[in-house]
Amino acid sequence: MNEKTLNETARGMVASGRGILAADESTSTIGKRFDGIKVENTEENRRAYRDMLFTAPGVEKNTSGVIFYDETLFQKSADGTPFPKLLAAKGIIPGIKVDTGAKPARASPSGARSSRSAAARPATTPCTRMPRPSRATPRCARKTTSSPSSSPKC
Repeated sequence: MNEKTLNETARGMVASGRGILAADESTSTIGKRFDGIKVENTEENRRAYRDMLFTAPGVEKNTSGVIFYDETLFQKSADGTPFPKLLAAKGIIPGIKVDTGAKPARASPSGARSSRSAAARPATTPCTRMPRPSRATPRCARKTTSSPSSSPKC
């Protein structure tokens, strides 16, 4: 990814009032969700579920990007539009989780951008990640200020 594209992607992902939709559930994870509502875990049902999310009225008002699961990257909306193109047309950045998802070579032709890549962040870019509180610490007991010992590691 070149620096211009990286900068455009970063600016788009942090657009004010918009967030990222993590639609990167694996087949087994989404199966658990479907079990709870008594829906069969088939590729068509997974596609229809994602289609419903991506075509919801006004989704582009609050969503800056969507992280895909490998299967989702190659699925299409009910009208035949590939999901990456459908979202891009709405100003939503399609992305792929590459740690367990599609390989970058497969993601690039689809129009999706890698959501996790060491090469995507230039070495000169300062780290802006916020420290993550421990999941074991109750939310009400977590510190609201950071100290030098809790600074993020980049």
